[in-house]
Amino acid sequence: MSRPHVLIVEARFYQDLADQLFSGVAAVLDAADVTYERQWVFGSFELPAAIRFALDAPPEGDAPRRFDGFIALGCVIEGETDHYEHICREESRGLMDLSYQFAAPLGFGLLTCRTYEQAIARAAVDRKNKGADAAHACLRMIELKRTLSQARP
Repeated sequence: MSRPHVLIVEARFYQDLADQLFSGVAAVLDAADVTYERQWVFGSFELPAAIRFALDAPPEGDAPRRFDGFIALGCVIEGETDHYEHICREESRGLMDLSYQFAAPLGFGLLTCRTYEQAIARAAVDRKNKGADAAHACLRMIELKRTLSQARP
């Protein structure tokens, strides 16, 4: 089987958190010898559209699809309005819809936190390291898709 190629799309609204999440992702992908590309969007709301753009991109060479999997990284921190609930719900739904509709392996690295302190605890590579978790999830889904897609006698 060919080496997986993963697109990482990161929301850079909270740049320090995005950097921590990416560090966790990169460590896992590098250790697994996976090739990857890194793109950014301003905020979490743009993550599903960016992944959809990649899914709609024309194939390169003989490959039917440019990317084998996707990792969405970002953070939404609760503020003083209900904006937080809307963004969290719609982002999660949008990413899940893409994964399901396109059979696209996806690592969900979108933090939805009440405080900045909760977010840094989840993003930091020396703490909960949710970036690494998203990378592991993506790699497992790529593996599962490849296994289940193989022709059976």
